Amino acid sequence: MTPSIRFASLAFLMAFAAPALADPLEATLYKNPQCGCCEGYAAYLRENGFNVDVKPTNDLLEVSRKAGVPEDMQGCHTMFVEGYVVDGHVPVNVVRKLLNEKPPIAGITLPGMPMGSPGMTGTKTEPFVIYTVPKDGKAPEVYASE
Repeated sequence: MTPSIRFASLAFLMAFAAPALADPLEATLYKNPQCGCCEGYAAYLRENGFNVDVKPTNDLLEVSRKAGVPEDMQGCHTMFVEGYVVDGHVPVNVVRKLLNEKPPIAGITLPGMPMGSPGMTGTKTEPFVIYTVPKDGKAPEVYASE
């Protein structure tokens, strides 16, 4: 193998290995102590490069409220990652979109517990609509639809 082919091969391998070698994203997930789907969501995040610290709490509504998530827009767990709140079973690609775009919002939420969403059982029956959690008291807007 010539030196130039060897160098090109090494550069190619390093380009594709770099994302795998990146440090995991640090996240803290608050959940009801009895909720199993939240553990499923945490496992899903870990499989996708997150280091998740799960904190059971009986004050989940208060955690979400203090983070700015309106009560009617809350999911079944609340996560904090890189200064944002992520409420509910939000797909990881939407979380990564949030972290890459860094919009001037408090975070995002997927209200309720939609069947077939990450960590939930069942079959997805409709698109997941993820909303913004604004910082300024404005009404939430659609951030993404999956």
